[in-house]
Amino acid sequence: MTAGPLAGRGRLGSTGLLLAAAVAWAWVVGRGRGMGGMPGTMGLDLPAFLPVWTVMSAAMMLPATAPVASLYARTVSSHRFPRMVAFTFGYLLVWAAAGVPAYALASAAGRAAGTHAATATAVAAAVFAANGVYQLTPLKDRCLARCRSPIGLMLRYASYPGRSRDVRAGVHHGAFCLGCCWSLMALLAAFGVMNLWAMVGLAAVLSAEKLFPAGPVVARIVGVVSLALAVAVVWVPGLAPGLIRSPMQVG
Repeated sequence: MTAGPLAGRGRLGSTGLLLAAAVAWAWVVGRGRGMGGMPGTMGLDLPAFLPVWTVMSAAMMLPATAPVASLYARTVSSHRFPRMVAFTFGYLLVWAAAGVPAYALASAAGRAAGTHAATATAVAAAVFAANGVYQLTPLKDRCLARCRSPIGLMLRYASYPGRSRDVRAGVHHGAFCLGCCWSLMALLAAFGVMNLWAMVGLAAVLSAEKLFPAGPVVARIVGVVSLALAVAVVWVPGLAPGLIRSPMQVG
């Protein structure tokens, strides 16, 4: 197989994910204008929250996953479009499932925001600290390494039999991606689930971790910064707008 056809397959995989991410971002921006300042679950119950969470995850995660999709597409010799759709579906299925604990965390954050300010501050500090600690753990390093260098995973995926192989590959890679990024996504409980600026910033961070040569260094810097925020939020509650309501919000 020559480089030309292989490159074409790779472009199909990456372009498809980037287009899906663009659509997701357009939806999030439109939806977030009316919901970004709302704490907790934004008044949504679990069935309504999960689609919102899944689209948000697609917007934030798919751009950084495009290189993996490009590599996977190069292993697909026929029916590429439906198989890449299946791969993407499996990947997003993991993040949709992650919406259940995300809903529980956002719900707890919403309750904290409506109680005493000290409680909300304590929750914010805990969220920042949890991310800071996890960013510095070997498990984070391992998951990030798999996301950054997935060639070995391609050999595993090629051995998957049956029609479900592409969904299984997407789920498997999504699990490593979740292991890499769950604590970053948990920060949305402190910043506000539909806080567009926070989403853009976190998407930039996770993309830098996965795509930049110095990605592991970025992950450690973010961990240290997050630990600093865990301390700073005690004196500057506005660092956690999703938990600490301003007087205007309270009124």
